[in-house]
Amino acid sequence: MSDQYLVLIIEEEWDESAVSKDDYDQAMKAHGAFAAAVAEAGAKILGGEALVNASTGFSVTPPRDGKPAVYTNGALTETTEVLSGYYVVEAESLELMKKLAPLCPTGGHIEVRKIWDMTGM
Repeated sequence: MSDQYLVLIIEEEWDESAVSKDDYDQAMKAHGAFAAAVAEAGAKILGGEALVNASTGFSVTPPRDGKPAVYTNGALTETTEVLSGYYVVEAESLELMKKLAPLCPTGGHIEVRKIWDMTGM
């Protein structure tokens, strides 16, 4: 039975409007190579996306104990690295994911988390 894993791409903040066509083409080639390696290993990419600059997002602390929700624009101020994209990968084992994760292109690091199968809950 296969499990699903969330592959988080974490790297320094970047501005997508400043990405040159050459840089974009190189990145797409690298991500294509990752996709090919995943398929060759018998695993499957179920989804994934690149994320725009963190300044376009926000964080929220939900309301608690009668206090209203608290919103903060952009990434956390202490953060030097941000989530820049992700993949959802189906693979036979954690050991296989440990082999595939280092192949995912990043200027920073990769974090892999197993997705909780809530089927039948």
